[in-house]
Amino acid sequence: MKSQLDLSDYPLWTALVTPFDALNQVDYDTLKTLVNEQQQANNGILLLGSTGEGLALEISEQRAIVEYVCSLSLCVPIMVAVGGFNLTQQLAWLEFCNTQPIDAYLLGSPLYAKPGEVGQTQWFEALLSATQRPCMLYNVPGRSAVSITAKVIKNLTHYNNFWAIKEASGDIATFESFRDAAPNIAIYSGDDGLMPYFAQAGAAGLVSVAANAWPEQTAEFVRRSLAGTFPNLFTTWTGAVNSLFTVANPIPVKVLMHTQGRLSTPNLRPPLTHQELSCNQALNIANKSILSWN
Repeated sequence: MKSQLDLSDYPLWTALVTPFDALNQVDYDTLKTLVNEQQQANNGILLLGSTGEGLALEISEQRAIVEYVCSLSLCVPIMVAVGGFNLTQQLAWLEFCNTQPIDAYLLGSPLYAKPGEVGQTQWFEALLSATQRPCMLYNVPGRSAVSITAKVIKNLTHYNNFWAIKEASGDIATFESFRDAAPNIAIYSGDDGLMPYFAQAGAAGLVSVAANAWPEQTAEFVRRSLAGTFPNLFTTWTGAVNSLFTVANPIPVKVLMHTQGRLSTPNLRPPLTHQELSCNQALNIANKSILSWN
């Protein structure tokens, strides 16, 4: 088991894609390569998030991925996503994950059900109580169809393992309301392109899609954003990052990584498909721009 890592030493977490082979099975050789690339860049690794198509995988596949990555004895932290809408299943998932050398969890809002503040508070209380490991709450109303409110955040601040928030609503006012409600909780941007703005508002770092395609460059982008002394960060990054979200994530980033030769296929699990992306020109331009960025 890894020694306990200081999570504050990792301002960038890569929401890792799940690579598939030609038969649409998990490609573990490629997964190892991708994980090693992130380790070389000293990026934290998030497994089985929306970018990793976690909810499209069988439970057996989810377990196998976690066990495999944990077996690699990495020197960077591993965070695992906890998401869905069946609380019993999520508690069982945490029970399994607690047996593995995992450093942290990403706790998503319950999907589809659209609970209010009481229901959300109870959901997160149950999950936070099921582990002693650090937890990052995930506000992503674009996927969960409901926003976590500042009141819910405040309701949960007494949990010692409530470590951080991933704020992915794209709204700086929401970011600031979370900071006011829980000044001792670290807040990470969930939007690559907004990282310089969120850094100015006090963000601790970024949970990134772009770092899949550009591990080293995204790490430097985050360092410069947090330093606050590098003007014009948006000049290169905004257009490049936008190219990764022209259709549903992770379709574009997988297509780009296939073009880069880093994925053997751009395959995704249904209902997602790389056939949604009819033109790669914007991705190719973005890739050339980022790889020449300094």
